[in-house]
This record gives sequence, C-alpha cells and structure tokens, in this order.
Amino acid sequence: MSVAPAPLQTDSAPCLVLDACVLMSSILRPLLLDFAEAGFFRPVWSERIGQEWQRNAARIWKKPPTALAQMWETMQSRFPDACMNALEPYESVLRYSDPKDFHVVAAGLACKARLIDQAPVAVLTWNLKDFNKGELRRQGLQVLDPDRLFGAWMQDVPEKTRPLAERATGYATLLGRDEPLVETLRRERLFRCAKLLQTR
Repeated sequence: MSVAPAPLQTDSAPCLVLDACVLMSSILRPLLLDFAEAGFFRPVWSERIGQEWQRNAARIWKKPPTALAQMWETMQSRFPDACMNALEPYESVLRYSDPKDFHVVAAGLACKARLIDQAPVAVLTWNLKDFNKGELRRQGLQVLDPDRLFGAWMQDVPEKTRPLAERATGYATLLGRDEPLVETLRRERLFRCAKLLQTR
C-alpha cells in the first residue's frame, strides 16, 4: 500500500527545480542555496538530479565522489522538503522536451502535486533548448535561466539581493580567485545582475 507524500508547507515563495547544470558551479550552487535560505524560492530536486550532478562534477572537476556525496547529504539536510521521488508517473505524460530531461520536469510536476498553495513552479536551467516551453506551460510549469532570475531579483529587491550576491566574492576566494564581484558574476554568466550592480 502506497503512502501519499506529505504536502509541502505553504508560503509565498516559488519552487524552482535546480537542474544538474546549475548545480555544477561551485559559486552559483551555494549562491542559489543562500537565496533559497533567505526565502527567495524553495529548491526542488530529485535523487536522479543529485546523482547526475555528482557524476558530472567528479568527472569534470576531478572531485572525490565521497566529498560530493557528503555535499549532497548536506544539501538534503539543509532543505529536507526539496527531494521529489516516485517520478515515473509524471515522466509518462511528457512528449516534447528532451527525453533525457523528462525526470527534471517530472520533479517539478511532483512538487506541484504536493503543494498546498498556488505558488509557481519552474525549472531553473542553462539548457533552455532541452525543455519545450509549450509542454511545460500546459503542465503549469515555467522554465527559467539563472541570469534572468538573478536580474529580476536585483531589479525588484536590490536592498535584499546585493548582500547575498556579494557572497559570490567569498565563494570565488575559496576557489583561489581574487577578482571584483562584477567579474565573478560575469564569469558565472549572471550578466544582468552584474550590470545592475554596476549601475546602483
């Protein structure tokens, strides 16, 4: 006998499925989690997204699998409601997005089914072309990229966004980079956020 998952608690923050590609950056990933902790959004992922991120990070960045597994466990503990499971029924209704990313969309649909509020749910990814906007829209989802997202936050609430964005400098320092904040943001492809920081 299956047991329905507990509904997510209500608040006004949107839910964002963090695709593995946005988790790859050692600056963007912690920055996003800081914004989530500050209440800008509720993070969503799945075990499969976590496995994909860990596998790619171990291969590309030469990080030890044990270290990545520990980081994943820390993320899970920090956001205990984020992980969606039993995604197969949600994958089965998808047709037009890239099949390798059905599981990402399915995590968003699983989240939407658990919500007890009407908060928007979106996929956050750099690979916009892999997601069919029409299909996601019919399912009540959106697809966004980090640059537009951070730019919108910076425009809407700069007094709250800037202190969080400035943490990117510390994360860059941990990677051995000594550079201005704007350069770090540009390196992370957060061009709108960098531009707005320069003009304020």
